[in-house]
Amino acid sequence: MSDGKRKSQGKDRSRRRYRPDGTPIWGQRSVDGPGVWVTCVKGKEKQTVGELYDLFESVSSHMFPRAAKNEHDPQLASEIWPDSSNETPGGNDSGSDEADDGDVEKQIAREMLSMKRPRKEQRFGNCQTNTQCVVFISCKPPVDPVQLVMKHVRTVMDTGVTHTRFTQRLTPISATCVANLPEIKSLFNRVVSPFFEEDPERTYHYKIELRMRNHSTIARPILIQELAKCVPEKHKVDLENAEAFILVEVFKSICGISIVKDYYRFQKFNVMEIANAKNESAQGEGRIADKG
Repeated sequence: MSDGKRKSQGKDRSRRRYRPDGTPIWGQRSVDGPGVWVTCVKGKEKQTVGELYDLFESVSSHMFPRAAKNEHDPQLASEIWPDSSNETPGGNDSGSDEADDGDVEKQIAREMLSMKRPRKEQRFGNCQTNTQCVVFISCKPPVDPVQLVMKHVRTVMDTGVTHTRFTQRLTPISATCVANLPEIKSLFNRVVSPFFEEDPERTYHYKIELRMRNHSTIARPILIQELAKCVPEKHKVDLENAEAFILVEVFKSICGISIVKDYYRFQKFNVMEIANAKNESAQGEGRIADKG
């Protein structure tokens, strides 16, 4: 390889890419959001991924309903990510079999066309963390991880049923970035600002919930202090009675951020604890009823 090629490749590797607002993009990441951080039983990471796929598909199927013609119409899968394998150029397939009746060449052509169609896009994907008890499931737009998790934890609180065996805490992440201070602050502004701008007249009491795993580059107090500066001054920090919770998850060289409500009321989204509390309450009510 010539020296010229080496120099040009070195320049390409070091060249930064920038967003429209001028902030730099620092390269590719193995964990990429939006998605959901999940803690699970040790040694059961693989099983957790499987049960999360099943859980998220069943939960999300009720989250994006259309103005359905009837209750039996398909919902999420066919509406948000239409299956192109069900479509053919030129319109509906109805009556095609009759039109092709007796014409072998047309039938073969139709079969070849169906084989070439792309597979249906997957909504969720497992990102390798190489860490015990920690799983990350990425979500493809327009799935909203916050809405997805809130739907599930509300259901668990109502029913006491988690539909999972090994899943513990679910932490929704609206977006991720490389875990350096400039990138985190830029991401923080992009995720948090729209929440506060929805109701400009309202003053929120908020709390930053920071969790750091396998990371030592940025000190925890410094990160919290710098992020608090990004919140408009009219909103107040409240460690006891917060209305809005800004979730910041730093894992190795990745940072993810989201903003939620009712974080403490839903046991910090620990579905095992929510289910246990619900079932203990139901048992207590049953004993009181029996005595009565």
